[in-house]
Amino acid sequence: MNKNFNVTALLPMKGHSERIPNKNLKIFAGKPLCFHILEALQNSALISSIIINTDSKEIAGAVVPFFSKVKIHERPAEICGDFVPMNDVIAFDLSNSSSDLYIQTHSTNPLLKRQTIEKAIEEFLTSNHKYDSAFSVTRLQTRLYWQDGKPVNHNPDELLRTQDLPPVFEENSNFYIFTKESFANAGNRRIGVNPLMYEIPKTESIDIDTPEDFLLAELLFKKMN
Repeated sequence: MNKNFNVTALLPMKGHSERIPNKNLKIFAGKPLCFHILEALQNSALISSIIINTDSKEIAGAVVPFFSKVKIHERPAEICGDFVPMNDVIAFDLSNSSSDLYIQTHSTNPLLKRQTIEKAIEEFLTSNHKYDSAFSVTRLQTRLYWQDGKPVNHNPDELLRTQDLPPVFEENSNFYIFTKESFANAGNRRIGVNPLMYEIPKTESIDIDTPEDFLLAELLFKKMN
């Protein structure tokens, strides 16, 4: 990759967390939760800078001394709150920064590895403009049903082995890769009109949303490390 090509990581973090109080700074495997993804981004030679959009002075004060690539965007009141769409936060960050490429991730993905992030960026950049954006997915090969009991991806009369079922893919929220142009062309959305679905290992794809997620992710993290 050209050394003058800039990749900026967007890591939005709000102070309030409904289901896990102070989630972003809660100690996870000996460190504040957000430090794990920050270390992956900080240590990547592909990431030029990290923008943390936050409404919390506590979060800003906790991370800035330890991560030299971090720049804080203080979140304005009009995009604060639990029900503000993430794309509105991203739009603010894009309008207040300049970069060739953006990757947005979350502090709640502590198992996501630096190597996986870098491989995704490299595959996107070497796709010869085949895609305008990318997002991480988890492969599912299991029998799925709609709410009314109808099968989604299989014929109950055939009972194929699960490994022989056509896979479906879950958007796991671990990362999104896009440009300012693709974001605008998609109507201010991080997933563009022609995205690459980038499959990542299931062991890296846990997104912490509930106390149960936190417990399972920490147990897995400790086992893997």
